[in-house]
Amino acid sequence: MKKSKKRVIPGFGLTMGVTITMLSIVVLIPLASLVIYSSQLGFNEFIEVITRKRILSSFYVSFITALGASFVNAVMGLILAWVLVRYEFPGKRIMDGMIELPFALPTAVAGISLTSLTSDQGLIGSFFAKFGIKIAYTKLGITFALIFVGIPFVARAVQPVLEKLDGSYEEAARVMGAKPAYIFRRVMLPELLPPLLTGTGLAFGRCLGEYGSVVFIAGNRPYETEITPLIIMSELQEFDYKSATSIALVMLVASFLILFLMNLMQARNSKRLRGGNA
Repeated sequence: MKKSKKRVIPGFGLTMGVTITMLSIVVLIPLASLVIYSSQLGFNEFIEVITRKRILSSFYVSFITALGASFVNAVMGLILAWVLVRYEFPGKRIMDGMIELPFALPTAVAGISLTSLTSDQGLIGSFFAKFGIKIAYTKLGITFALIFVGIPFVARAVQPVLEKLDGSYEEAARVMGAKPAYIFRRVMLPELLPPLLTGTGLAFGRCLGEYGSVVFIAGNRPYETEITPLIIMSELQEFDYKSATSIALVMLVASFLILFLMNLMQARNSKRLRGGNA
């Protein structure tokens, strides 16, 4: 007679029930409310709302700045994680802790600070103003703010994998005469690509919906620097919930598709690595 194994936590039935309940309360029910409110509009009305010129312009601003910031975060987050893992230097622990500052800092505080820094009279903005480059109240300023809020996702996703990466393969390739660029591209990057894609996807999702730290630095000029979350807030302030939820639904679908594509790329890359190691 087999003895039943004692589990540290309750069995599958109870834990699955708790998981589904929390997932429903936190994710599924709020997202379902978007669909319900949006469905109160007819299809033609829905298309009319999301294709307004001002709405389309805000979609463009939000997506182009989020994509640009995510690309920069992917590169800089990887470099930042590399430096923190591979090198020892004074102040390393302080820098490591500062990575998570955007998580803890109130978004309004971040927005005001970034705006004061990048304005024409600010420390950073005044320097670039000498070359005719304006940061605050432009798409460049929005991208700058989104880089600030998104880079911790990439760095924290890559850092644990880089710490556990087996250095024997890297050392073997170096002994065989491989150049550093080749070692990074063929030995290390395949291992780092899945967490890099995950972190980039999370950063993109955060950047796309960011409001507090962007609304100050954007300037909110219609057709130029007006972001979609601000449009949604404006519709809510006018009690036009149907239009607000319709715009939010478009953002939700677009974010889901991009995250799905990144996860698909990650799964294919992991499958390819397992097939190569077999």
